[in-house]
Amino acid sequence: MTIETVKLNWTEGANIIVGQSHFIKTVEDLAEIMVNSVPGAKWGLAFNEASEPRLVRHEGSDPKLEAEAIECARASGAGHSFYLIIGAGFWPINVLDRIKACPEVCGIFAATANPLSLVIAREGEAAGILGVIDGGSPRGVEGPKDRAERIAMLRKFGYKA
Repeated sequence: MTIETVKLNWTEGANIIVGQSHFIKTVEDLAEIMVNSVPGAKWGLAFNEASEPRLVRHEGSDPKLEAEAIECARASGAGHSFYLIIGAGFWPINVLDRIKACPEVCGIFAATANPLSLVIAREGEAAGILGVIDGGSPRGVEGPKDRAERIAMLRKFGYKA
């Protein structure tokens, strides 16, 4: 077995949700979640099928984001993993609870707009995600000014009253 990191690439300003699922029905179910949760959102989804014929299954409302999701899936090669890229102006918080409640979804590794690398284990023709490296390490501890800016940002986005 080998262990490596794989850096994922997608459109700047967009977010990605990376998770593990267990069935190709995931593609249609996650597509329905996107359409019903955030009408008008631009998104692309890819799912690595782990059993024959072992294809990258995909859907989306935006061809560019769909192609980027496919490239993320191919780069990882991890079976039963999915890559949902959500276009600028929409955030994972808008759909994450519904995705986690999807019967096929086993878990979520990351939901982020930060630079993201996957820690991948490979053995023969199989691969799996061991974890993620999301963004950068902290440079300090939040002070009063930082706290005020955090609170203001959440209110600006409409997440707090």
